[in-house]
Order: sequence, then C-alpha cells, then structure tokens
Amino acid sequence: MHDPDSFSASEVHVKRGQGTVLAGASFSLAPGEVISLLGANGAGKSTLLSVLAGEIKLDAAAHPRAGVSLNGAPISAMSLSRQARSRAVLPQTPGLGFDLDVKEVVAMGAYPFRDLSAQAVQSLTHSALEKADVAHLASRRYLELSGGEQQRVQFARVLVQVLAARRADPQGRYMLLDEPTASLDPLHQQTLLETVKELAQAEHIGILLILHDVNLAALWSDRVALLSEGVIFVCDEPAKALTPGNLHKVYGVKVHVMEHPRRPGKPLVVFG
Repeated sequence: MHDPDSFSASEVHVKRGQGTVLAGASFSLAPGEVISLLGANGAGKSTLLSVLAGEIKLDAAAHPRAGVSLNGAPISAMSLSRQARSRAVLPQTPGLGFDLDVKEVVAMGAYPFRDLSAQAVQSLTHSALEKADVAHLASRRYLELSGGEQQRVQFARVLVQVLAARRADPQGRYMLLDEPTASLDPLHQQTLLETVKELAQAEHIGILLILHDVNLAALWSDRVALLSEGVIFVCDEPAKALTPGNLHKVYGVKVHVMEHPRRPGKPLVVFG
C-alpha cells in the first residue's frame, strides 16, 4: 500500500447504520494517469472518495490492515492542510454560501499555499479561469451563476490548488473529482475532460473521476475501476474493464459493447 509515488487505499471498510457500504475496497492511483470509478447509485463511489480525502476515518481496531496512503505516507498521520498540498477535491455538490466574485472563489484554491506571492496567486487564478472556460465570468458574483457555471468555477478552484507551487514539488499530486460533468452541457463536458487528460500528462497529476456516463469514462480514462458489493473487482484499461459481463454485474442490465467507430481501441457501450 505504501508506494512512494501513488495515492492508495487498501481494504477499506465503511458501514452506515446497519449496512455495509465498502467491504474491503482497494485502489491505487499513480501520477499521470486518469482513472474513472463507475458503479450503480449507492454503490459507495462518493464514500470511497471521502475516505481518500480524509473526511471519513477508518476503524483501525476493526480492520487493522485498512488504510490510505498519499505518496507513501499514511494520511492518518497527516493534517488536512498537509493533505491539501498534495491532493485537491471537487465534491459532487460543492457548497459556498459567501457572496464572492468568481475570481475570489477560484483563488481560494491557493489557501493551502500561504507562502505564495500575490502575483503567483493572480497568475494561477487567471490560468485556471482560462482552462475551465470561465474567464468571461471572473467579475460575476458566484451565487448569481447557473449550476453548470458554478461547477466550472469550482473546477477552476481545484486547478489552482493542484498546480500551486507545482514546479517546486517533485512528488505526485492528485485530483479527486466527484461527477464533475454532471451539470455540464456536452461541449463543456468535453472541454473539462480534455483539460483533465492534458493536466495528467503535462503536470504528472493522478486524477480520479467519478462518472455516471460509461462512454465518457471509456473515452477519457487510462483505466476504469468498477465498484460493486463494496469492492473494486476490476481496474483495467477501458476495453478490458467494460465487458458485458462486468457491466451486468455493476448495473444489472444487458449491454452491447463494440469498438468505437471514431476512437480505435476504445469501447462503445450501448444500453438496452
């Protein structure tokens, strides 16, 4: 589990009330790769992301072999501020009750890096606004935006966080994105996922995407992880992971899988 250059979870168990959500899920994300996590509603995808983010503490007494490590160190021994310098999280429904303008919200991504100059924060903020295609909204009030616009602004915020002081940090960095495309139209879904892919490759950043759209996952991921019955039972390249049998196990429906007509080597999944 303690790979010096990865973000890993091992034998994660989580219960809610009398029910088991995760029953020994294990997972490893390397810098530079994009992994999509797929599962049915209620399968535990967001719960696993919360464990990786340090928001849910594991019961070490009940499961002594369970744990999460960030670049070889257990996150249980790290402060949240230290974790925030190596990984950025975009939750499914990011909440913000303060009436700030967009550029102020995006600049919040630099908060874990108090040593950055104002000029560096300003430059990062401008770049992130451009990458997230929200530069034209920079002076707007965040609470006045549509749901999709707010989602793109929050994506820009995590871009600032994951890129702050990047050149001085030799270790892997990571982004955990929970349904980042859910409120976006097809154009901005593609723009966001293109940015994610470029970021992983150019900046050596490992990216975990929770998605509902199987075909988006197939197109933009290096590997696809399938979660069912509390465990990740496969994590492989899309063509190997997204088989009819595996998808039936996850979703309980029959599918047809063919080669994508415009992306050789990528599968296209047809439901129904």
